[in-house]
Amino acid sequence: MKIGTLIQQSAGFKAFIPAEFPPKESLGLTDLTHKLHAKASLMLGKLDGITQLLPDLDFFIFMYVRKEAAYSTQIEGTKATMIDAILAETEMTRDLPPDVDDILHYIQAMNYGLKRLEKLPLSSRLIREIHKILMKGARSNHYSSLGEFRTSQNWIGGGSPQTARFVPPPVDQMQRSLSDLEKFLYVQDDMLPLIKTALAHAQFETIHPFLDGNGRTGRLLVTFYLCQQKILERPVLYLSEYLKQNRDNYFDLLHGYHNGNIVLWINFFLEGVAKVADQAVKIARQITKLREKDISTIHVLGKRAETATVVLKNLYRLPIINVKKIEEWTNLSRPSANKLVKDFVKLGILKQRDEKTQYARQFEYKEYLRIFAENKKSI
Repeated sequence: MKIGTLIQQSAGFKAFIPAEFPPKESLGLTDLTHKLHAKASLMLGKLDGITQLLPDLDFFIFMYVRKEAAYSTQIEGTKATMIDAILAETEMTRDLPPDVDDILHYIQAMNYGLKRLEKLPLSSRLIREIHKILMKGARSNHYSSLGEFRTSQNWIGGGSPQTARFVPPPVDQMQRSLSDLEKFLYVQDDMLPLIKTALAHAQFETIHPFLDGNGRTGRLLVTFYLCQQKILERPVLYLSEYLKQNRDNYFDLLHGYHNGNIVLWINFFLEGVAKVADQAVKIARQITKLREKDISTIHVLGKRAETATVVLKNLYRLPIINVKKIEEWTNLSRPSANKLVKDFVKLGILKQRDEKTQYARQFEYKEYLRIFAENKKSI
């Protein structure tokens, strides 16, 4: 299938000019594609069901947004991790990688976009707003046109358009292609929504409308579209871990998409949805069991169990803390907060991160963090 054509430009390089989108001809989906779609849809249904039963679902989502932010930025070369992001949010900023800032900007853009979708449709305007938040003040940003579509030629790989691996459309064709993509997101057709999501992401990356931050913005677009279409009631499906673990294949298949290998890209995307949803179901079940166990455990604290429950609930949102954070959550005095932390350590819920540290101690909800660390191997 023809997605576009390489056209010689006056400056001496060939740029990719997208064809009318979506293609008028059949996508040519295979039996494998339909099987992968059925499996992905089944796993999404299971995920939707089990997450609706989760207590404190918003806190569960907090962790997934951090995880998504870390992996999406790592695809672009960032070295900072989800743990680094949690430490930064807790204001434990000593010795953190400087590129943790990229993750924090991604989290801000994700949260802003999810909230903005309640009033503004997914559109070029919203995409520009997201890009501005994603890139403003970010360590990796080297451009001034934040939140604005490019007005000059960009390229992927190589030192110039002449030596690039891929040259996106010139500005005039970029504007037309963006208009096609925006209409595609809203047209009422018979295309299956997961397949539509796969195409939307690949087409956005093909257009590459910003000078920087296209990959991260395009992956945010996946989450926003899934939420807008109510494929899940809440935003609990994030693909960047799968894309990061299959990074080379991800980039190769996007490149193949430009050459018309649409089905291979769709199959890869659907397989990722199924695997990530399956992983999220396992995590949700493990968190439910952990919560039940720890709520039972803190009952031994007697009268202080009510305050301990407040702390436990907040640990699902922020699983690495210091005594100051306990004070903020509970309004306890410093001595009382210290005593409560000691109780949590004695009960095996919290663990001091560095046993040798006497001051500025950090504590982690180790079993909760272990659940996320263990399950990352499954995709």
